[in-house]
Amino acid sequence: MLRIVVSLLVVCCSAAMLPESSAAEKPNAVKPNVEKPNIVLIFADDLGWQECGFTGSDFNETPHLDRLAKQGMVFTQAYAAAGNCAPSRACLISGQYTPRHGVYAVGSTDRGPAERMRLVPIKNRGGLAANEFTLPKALKSAGYTTGMFGKWHLDGPGGSKPQDHFDVVQVDGHSWKGRDEQDPKGAFSIAAAACEFIEANRGRPFFAYLPHYAIHSGLQSRPATLEKFKQKTPGKLPSDPAVAACLADMDESIGIVLKKLDDLGLSESTLVVFTSDNGGTHVSQEPLRGKKGCYYEGGIREPMIVRWPGVTSAGTKCDVPVINVDFYATFAAVTGAKLPTDRPLDGANLAPLFAGEKRLDRPAIFWHFPGYLDGPVPRGRDPLFRTRPVSVIRKGDWKLHLYHEEWQLDGGRAKLADNNAVELYQLTADPGEHHNLAASETQRRDELVDDLLAWIKRVPAPLPSDPNPRWDPNGKSNKPGKKKK
Repeated sequence: MLRIVVSLLVVCCSAAMLPESSAAEKPNAVKPNVEKPNIVLIFADDLGWQECGFTGSDFNETPHLDRLAKQGMVFTQAYAAAGNCAPSRACLISGQYTPRHGVYAVGSTDRGPAERMRLVPIKNRGGLAANEFTLPKALKSAGYTTGMFGKWHLDGPGGSKPQDHFDVVQVDGHSWKGRDEQDPKGAFSIAAAACEFIEANRGRPFFAYLPHYAIHSGLQSRPATLEKFKQKTPGKLPSDPAVAACLADMDESIGIVLKKLDDLGLSESTLVVFTSDNGGTHVSQEPLRGKKGCYYEGGIREPMIVRWPGVTSAGTKCDVPVINVDFYATFAAVTGAKLPTDRPLDGANLAPLFAGEKRLDRPAIFWHFPGYLDGPVPRGRDPLFRTRPVSVIRKGDWKLHLYHEEWQLDGGRAKLADNNAVELYQLTADPGEHHNLAASETQRRDELVDDLLAWIKRVPAPLPSDPNPRWDPNGKSNKPGKKKK
């Protein structure tokens, strides 16, 4: 077994590079007395918090992920930094919250009936620029060969191609249609390309990024897999045979990659991370509120596993809230990679948590969405939109949503008792966000509002403030239009 001596040392990076949390300002790194770890980052698409076996599903089957969870550490309060695909990926690759890179949505931020939008939304950027000093570029600076296999989704207006960031790339755009029926979602193609890359680079440090298309709609799987789940008796939790089959194929493909690491003798020297880009969308996310596209827990809480032999202890859990902007700072810390000098990072170094620490010294984590996403969600606050313009803070066990329409147009702080601009939840007692405590916990509410507004000003995060001239409260649009994912 790989023997690693763990010590908490300060990484040589300036506080100016990581200003948004004290954990980022003073990052602690796991410093092994061995060569740099290989890194395999597996990124599912639209996978909900409880949709894997290791997170409690009583219908879906994920034996390879379950085994990975038993071998490593499960993070029970892991978050995506955005509620849907493209912005979450931009956060992951850039190490920054959404207002820094400007990717807020897929397509545009004015999705839905315009006459029902009270504010003019902030415009969206379609991806990350080619000259961004992204995570793979940082790892290249540390001598890593980098490969990406799967879904990029950051090449819209203002964006770039994955080839601008990675050494080796295999992507299929947004389409998986027309594939062989034995690999309809591309999971096995991703696995094959990743295995080839791993074998070719077995003698040098590598970073393999596997952003899957599964389990995004449309749901596709091998016929035999789908038939298996059609015949299976449902459990007590919400389930769908098509979801289960698509997920099972992806799980099997992940098993192929993990076996390749075993066969090459690389498992002991490889840091493996598994998580998802945003909340689930196909079935109810209860007990969590909402689903993909919103900023309630069902839209942003994710499954997450970390396996790093010699650092993570097998079969352990970590309850500290983490978020996917943390991966940049973490991977840079454990590899000695260069950090960008022209812009700040927002993430914290998670390596101390991998080694068993029980807390991160950062004040809070944040979300910011200054636009509109069409389509309601379960137990949402709106019959037309998954979300309207909102900023969110989680500080300790408390989470506060600040809705900008009511804040900007209905009196702001002076009218908080009446304008419904703020929702406040105690997540330990109420992870499903059933009980808004904004009216009763006024001191806590005001503290978090102040913290959130200070963060918005410090970034600075652009706020929609102009009234929409097309706004018509009596307009005909009382049903959501066709929803983009």
